[in-house]
Amino acid sequence: QVQLVESGGGLVQAGGSLRLSCAASGRTFSPYAMGWFRQAAGKEREFVAAITWRGSNTYYGDSVKGRFSISRDNARSTVSLQMNSLNPEDTAVYYCAERLRPLVSSRLSGTAEYDYWGQGTQVTVSS
Repeated sequence: QVQLVESGGGLVQAGGSLRLSCAASGRTFSPYAMGWFRQAAGKEREFVAAITWRGSNTYYGDSVKGRFSISRDNARSTVSLQMNSLNPEDTAVYYCAERLRPLVSSRLSGTAEYDYWGQGTQVTVSS
């Protein structure tokens, strides 16, 4: 059973930075992609960033481009999200997700593209 565990969330002031990590266990082969999503209170889950495992291609949601950076560590089976220049609109629960199915396109921004999800970590940005 694949398990994803997020860490690194917390409270930060506007303009600050946080680094989220997602550790994976229970799988016997590398994923095809991993991603980060977020969900603010009363809103739908929103795509934040994704990275492919073989080509290291990265994708970002429009609201985080230029501020967030996704990276992966093959040896540790982890994916990280560096978040800079945070603002109160970034406040949400952040979820890690992974796709174990082969990629059929570069469309990784939908929740249906992923097979496993973590429990989430809260990020709160104060003004």
